[in-house]
Amino acid sequence: MQSILRPALVLFAALTLVCGVLYPLLVTGVAQAAFPAQANGSLVEKDGQVVGSSLIGQSFTSPGYFWGRPSATAPMANNGAGSGGSNQGPLNPALQEAVKGRIAALRALGPANTAPVPVDLVTASASGLDPEISVAAARYQAARVARARQLPAEQVGALVEEHSERPFLGLFGEARVNVLALNMALDAESGHTR
Repeated sequence: MQSILRPALVLFAALTLVCGVLYPLLVTGVAQAAFPAQANGSLVEKDGQVVGSSLIGQSFTSPGYFWGRPSATAPMANNGAGSGGSNQGPLNPALQEAVKGRIAALRALGPANTAPVPVDLVTASASGLDPEISVAAARYQAARVARARQLPAEQVGALVEEHSERPFLGLFGEARVNVLALNMALDAESGHTR
């Protein structure tokens, strides 16, 4: 029995040391050296204060701000500790009602906007934390934001285009806009603060 138990315990201790201590320390050290901003949460600062992360969405509800995707995280929206979707399929009545309500709210704030509502403004992402929206979703909101801020629509549209990120290598993903970065640029442009 001892001839079997001793090698098993030695192997267990060795693997625990390698996989549970040495490897995590190595990966953390490499991440801190090569990618310190990303390794520390991609935090965004304004005037020396952390205002968010470029990787986690935030809830903007004022008509004078661009809104991100709805969040399905619990117990609160955009909860980084509770990442996950709602698991509601497209035929789920609760999801259909929520989407109808979100479309109605967007239409009420911009009755003159007859463009189709981009799907990412009314449905949550799989993580519930998506910090970005499509360029179409940002353009859809531009007139409302310009009206609420009393800015020329062209100026707000130019900010959207300026903060648009193209697909990686022109092929992977879709054009998108980081909502926090766009709203911070909007604040800087118009002198507002959140």
